[in-house]
Amino acid sequence: MPMTWSEIILAIAVVMAGTMLTRFLSFIVFREQNALMDYLSTLLPAAAMAMLVVYSFKDVNVFTGSHGIPEAIAGLLCVLLQIFFKNVLLSMAAGTVCYMYLVQYLFV
Repeated sequence: MPMTWSEIILAIAVVMAGTMLTRFLSFIVFREQNALMDYLSTLLPAAAMAMLVVYSFKDVNVFTGSHGIPEAIAGLLCVLLQIFFKNVLLSMAAGTVCYMYLVQYLFV
């Protein structure tokens, strides 16, 4: 049985209220900056990048296929670009393009 217009509007309003509550609750709870917030703001970006690296290399099998060579080359390119240019977007974009080129054309 399909929903009536009033049920649709009520469902949208409940979802909007829940979304707004979850978005604004962190600003209400953490109104002032404290030592924990300072610590987390310095720690979490590096932790997120470390998780991305682990996720990127978790399924690499050095005993089959291309032996992880494209992944190693693209990862090394990301590291070198980050060291020299210190631009995260450049490093990630160049590493992704390099990896896709390698797996599509060189390591078929």
